[in-house]
Amino acid sequence: MLSSNGEYKSTRNGQVHWDAQSTLAESDYSHTDSPTRFHGKFTDCMEMYASADAVANYLNAHQGWFCRCAQPMKVDFVKENAYALTIGRIGSFGYEVEPKVGLELLPPNEGIYRIQTIPVPNYTAPGYDVDFQAMMELVEAAPAPNTKTMTRVEWELDLAVAVHFPKFVQRLPKSLVQNTGDRLLNNIVKQVSRRLTYKVQEDFHKSLGLPVPTKSKRAT
Repeated sequence: MLSSNGEYKSTRNGQVHWDAQSTLAESDYSHTDSPTRFHGKFTDCMEMYASADAVANYLNAHQGWFCRCAQPMKVDFVKENAYALTIGRIGSFGYEVEPKVGLELLPPNEGIYRIQTIPVPNYTAPGYDVDFQAMMELVEAAPAPNTKTMTRVEWELDLAVAVHFPKFVQRLPKSLVQNTGDRLLNNIVKQVSRRLTYKVQEDFHKSLGLPVPTKSKRAT
């Protein structure tokens, strides 16, 4: 589950700062043919205090909650079950992009929900490619005496981003670029998933007139 936190920039110690206006020639901004690939696999869960059927009904009606809960990211309708999601400005080493990715929320198959990347009509990504493959499964916990019914939304995300960096970034040590990019991708997914997890939990429970789970019971 993903959301946005506005702009994401690498500000940790060791970042290389460039004064592009004064030190770089125009040719340095041209993109390289060989992309640098960043990849991560992520897992987490979200607790919903209702039956699996109630959670499934909510997830299936994504035309409502997806747009509401993705804010402040921009969401545009692409086609049935599919949206174009603009993440926000992301960057490091003086180079920034504003990724837009097409996501299709596939109908459940034997209780498994999948979200996959699709092309965004009339849009060519400027210097990057995103491969987003997510899976969600609903696991209803057997209620103990005097406890509420609870369903865990367990999810996995396989995310790969290939970036065609400008030549001035390619001059940096490859290990520095790779490590910084991997760390930035990991931080973005963590921040985004936490934000969206909370917003979806809040939206779901309020839609059923149920109390929103306390922070200690939310997915982290």
